[in-house]
Amino acid sequence: MQIRQAAIENIDAVMKLVRRVVPLMRAIGNSQWDDNYPNAEVFARDIELNQLWLAEIDNQIAGVAAITTDQEPEYALVGWDTSKKAVVVHRLAVDPIFRRKGIAVALMKQAEIVAVELGTQILRVDTNTQNEATQKLLSRLEYRPAGEISLGFRPGLRFCCYEKQLP
Repeated sequence: MQIRQAAIENIDAVMKLVRRVVPLMRAIGNSQWDDNYPNAEVFARDIELNQLWLAEIDNQIAGVAAITTDQEPEYALVGWDTSKKAVVVHRLAVDPIFRRKGIAVALMKQAEIVAVELGTQILRVDTNTQNEATQKLLSRLEYRPAGEISLGFRPGLRFCCYEKQLP
């Protein structure tokens, strides 16, 4: 497995991955993603900001994650000081044909590497309350739950917030 930053020519492959993931999310009652979000424009912005990471196996995109310092204003509602620099993982997805190969763990470990490079010890993630798989992953990776919020750009959904402090 190789972890690398995405390039603009990867958007079509990333969108194909998203189109394979969304129906599986819906099938288990997770409406975090849909036909409108995330979209190619969101991923293009991630690439432009050098914050979209890919996991590849045999030259195929197996997973994707935006590893950013962008904190939602609503994070303050769980008591987080959003004026402190933190690395935040958004848009984490693993292609269904590559599940159970450590892809999500590898991308989350990349977030830790980015945090160290940026000089912060704080990692944050939010995930839909219906996304049990990601919640279990975060627990295994020693992220602590911090509370629930709503996000203005995803009306009607609730999100669990998690944080990890690096040593």
